[in-house]
Amino acid sequence: MNLFESGKLFLGCNYWASHAGTNMWSDWRADVVEADLARLAEAEVSVLRIFPLWSDFQPLRMHRGGSSSEKELRLREDPLPFTEEGKAGIDPVMAERFGIFCDLADKYGIKLIIGLVTGWMSGRMHMPEAFAGKNLLSDPLVIRWQVRFVRYMVRHFKDKPAIAAWDLGNECNCMSPVSRDGAYLWTKTISDTIKLEDPDRPVVSGLHGLLPDGTWTPEDQGELLDILCTHPYPIFTPHCDTDPLNQMKTCLHATAQSVMYESLGGKPCFVEEIGTLGPMIADEDVAADYIRTAMISSWAHDMRGFVWWCANEQAELTHTPYDWDSVERELGLFRLDGSPKPVADVFTAFSRSMKNFPLEKLPPRITDAVCVLSRGQDNWAAAFGSFLLAKQAGLDITYAWCLDEIPVSPVYMLPSITSNAAIEGHVMTELLRRVREDGATLYLSLNDALLSPFSAYSGVKVKTRCRRAIPDTVVLDGKEFRFSSPIRLQLEATTAEVLAYDQENRPAFTVNKYGKGKVYFCAYPLELDAATKPGVISGAGAIPLADFYRKMALGNFARTVSSDPAMPDAPYVGVTEHILPDGGRIAVLINYTPEERTVHLRTGGRRVADILRFTDAAVAETDTSITVTLPANTGAALILR
Repeated sequence: MNLFESGKLFLGCNYWASHAGTNMWSDWRADVVEADLARLAEAEVSVLRIFPLWSDFQPLRMHRGGSSSEKELRLREDPLPFTEEGKAGIDPVMAERFGIFCDLADKYGIKLIIGLVTGWMSGRMHMPEAFAGKNLLSDPLVIRWQVRFVRYMVRHFKDKPAIAAWDLGNECNCMSPVSRDGAYLWTKTISDTIKLEDPDRPVVSGLHGLLPDGTWTPEDQGELLDILCTHPYPIFTPHCDTDPLNQMKTCLHATAQSVMYESLGGKPCFVEEIGTLGPMIADEDVAADYIRTAMISSWAHDMRGFVWWCANEQAELTHTPYDWDSVERELGLFRLDGSPKPVADVFTAFSRSMKNFPLEKLPPRITDAVCVLSRGQDNWAAAFGSFLLAKQAGLDITYAWCLDEIPVSPVYMLPSITSNAAIEGHVMTELLRRVREDGATLYLSLNDALLSPFSAYSGVKVKTRCRRAIPDTVVLDGKEFRFSSPIRLQLEATTAEVLAYDQENRPAFTVNKYGKGKVYFCAYPLELDAATKPGVISGAGAIPLADFYRKMALGNFARTVSSDPAMPDAPYVGVTEHILPDGGRIAVLINYTPEERTVHLRTGGRRVADILRFTDAAVAETDTSITVTLPANTGAALILR
């Protein structure tokens, strides 16, 4: 089974037993576990991510002599036996229970992703006592025993048919500080250990918080592993808890972050953990709307899998981390009495909808531009803001890192440039060559950077530069915008066409013909405003920043299927276009807001041949148009021929 097949979306959840949470292995009850699995299977949850808790499975203690010197590692109080388990420091009772779990999962047709080195879990460390005070990612003794633990688990259980993938462990980048080289070495050590024992199953990252300019990067993880993943919790991800859960910005978080990881890492990515973190964030019905929207979006953007955190409520557990952290108590698909929450109903409904999809899988979506992330900026804010504005302008983007090979594209975007060292000279020279000789379009927006060269391709020169005292008022097509970026440029157009002016009638947004192509320049970091400020993307006070992107898109993008931008609801209904082998198209329309939305589709003369409705979407056709009305937070897939 290829769990991560392109064009399909498996549905799963992370699992701890309903009676014990993280104590499930030490407080083992096979009858409760089986009842949990039966309930999950009935809800059509097909995949579980499970965790052989490191401290339970490898309960090593360092016995010390005089002056606290390290003298002997033991299995709790007992010498390590001369058995396969003893040589790996494994508790055989835990191994037996793990095998039982795998067999029960297979009984109910559930596949498993195994998070191997799970020391960090839900706000508490669970490492073997022997390693207290040591760096869990760089200490040679620790890594030696991690390798033995991983080798035993993979070798001993690789023949279990329920196991579909191995995972490094739960958010191992939270276990100890380490350098980028140290992160690379640890990842390679664990991954190689897995692959030596089981070369056939994919190895999943299991990490969160990757950034191209950070310690743990999508590039390194993609080089070493088979599958990347995101853990897109809004309150734990910068800039993602500014808006209500069921509004467009929050609903697109998981998609944008996963697309970024996949683009930069060069490997498939899936949503490995997602959830609301309880009723203080949103009530059950809003949580269901949020998940439905994010789930359909993940399918449309080929995210392979969508995994909720977590299976069961843990509100009555008194041990840590549940005694410490309120956000760990009410996260289940199922309530304490076993009844499903509305979120569980969404999982079931989506699974059944997919069975009605007339095609085996969804072809890849068309992408319009490559967004190049640069040094010195808030990479995630620039990436997220670009994705949001592009989606509202009817565009789909992928990403590249400025130090990596940049894929060929008709459009390149350099959003919110911040550092004078953001883009190396040879990289900018190559991008400008593609504009000049190949007819590509380049868009760049400025936060605070000194660019060289600049005027030759932008068609704009800087008269003077200063720190900003008051916001600028910019007019684009009769609409006023206010921007307060760190610096203020007084600009003068030389060869550029001015598309928007500031309050002094100076250029604010321009386009310049450069060789065969065009260069668009915006003097303000639109993307940072979109990503970091509350209420900009949707809601009563939304600001139409996407008008700048839409202006750039005119004449530069050749989409067969798009929504009419003159319709007021167009910015809030995302449209992805997918090409069928026979030349037909699939248009996936998603209403990313909690209000009903209506759009007119431009389809290049194609008509609706079939429809997949996730709820009661209304589709009306005339000889010249297709009108689609989507209820709040839902979507539809139209097959057009």
